[in-house]
Amino acid sequence: MPRPITATIHPAALRHNLERVRHAVPDAKLWAVVKANAYGHGIENVFEALRAADGFAMLDLAEAQQVRSLGWRGPILLLEGVFEPRDLEVCSRLGLWHAVHCDEQIDWLAAHKTQVGHRVFLKMNSGMNRLGFTPERYRSAYARLNALPQVDEISFMTHFSDADVDHGLDRQLAVFHATTQDLPGERSISNSAATLLRGDAAEVRCDWVRPGIVLYGSSPDFPRHDMAGWQLQPSMTLSSRVIGVQMLGAGDTVGYGSRFRAEGPLRMGVVACGYADGYPRHCDTGTPVLVDGVRTRTLGRVSMDMMAVDLTPVPQAGMGSEVTLWGRAAGGAVLPIDEVAAAAGTLGYELMCAVAPRVAKVVEGEGR
Repeated sequence: MPRPITATIHPAALRHNLERVRHAVPDAKLWAVVKANAYGHGIENVFEALRAADGFAMLDLAEAQQVRSLGWRGPILLLEGVFEPRDLEVCSRLGLWHAVHCDEQIDWLAAHKTQVGHRVFLKMNSGMNRLGFTPERYRSAYARLNALPQVDEISFMTHFSDADVDHGLDRQLAVFHATTQDLPGERSISNSAATLLRGDAAEVRCDWVRPGIVLYGSSPDFPRHDMAGWQLQPSMTLSSRVIGVQMLGAGDTVGYGSRFRAEGPLRMGVVACGYADGYPRHCDTGTPVLVDGVRTRTLGRVSMDMMAVDLTPVPQAGMGSEVTLWGRAAGGAVLPIDEVAAAAGTLGYELMCAVAPRVAKVVEGEGR
């Protein structure tokens, strides 16, 4: 049999989470953000579950081409726009909408030969200080785009840096609205956190929202709200099995660096999962894990291909027992990915995206 570690994708959870966002902002259109290969899930594995969205948003042309090849004929948005002039030819051919965040991208549009006008999203740097035109230069950029025959329609977008904290939107919202209030066109401003936390507020309402991490069952403001608090479901389960059992005595150590030392007799399971599978090496003793659906903890340092877990709370566990690294166990118990990420000092985003290619991905209901 193949090595037992598997990443199982749950289409029903994806559909549920999409509808959760729809309920939060019933009057807005939804971009399903599938960048980074759908946050590590695989675009082909999430497409059917997310096609009830109004559009798909991603970063690169290969992902856009994949969504088109899967049969999507609706809007597709390139969130960072094009990276060189010839990308505009692909946008014309595939009917892609794209962000415009710098003068060079406007220059490339001005030189682009096309019979079909482009739909562009003019990006404002309202305080995130990554991509976009500053408020002082935004309207002049709009005027340049509006004068181009290559541009059919202009929409407006920005991105929040602190949407997950109280009043984190206020300054950026004020700048965005003051700059764009009399410009005609659709707006897209809300990410996952802004959509869930303030999506019903008048000042945050927009034509398009851009849910990303929330679609995949991770809370955008953990630990303020956990997955259950937002009524989300895990879209990915990383699971493996116990492949060995060791009996430890007082003073025995576990793994490289002997980071864990048993204080007394302890039954330990060895699990087929390590950092080469994408599990964080820096998760130390105490990181939560489920064995046969029972919550327990990791022991010692994660190695390349294996890790150790405490079987004390699960006396019936042994060779072949199910181990849920995050997600939903066979019996229904859930270990939120955000809890594992917190133990690693990171976010659920990183864990999803870091699942290694050697880990088999299975779509629930389709078999392995």
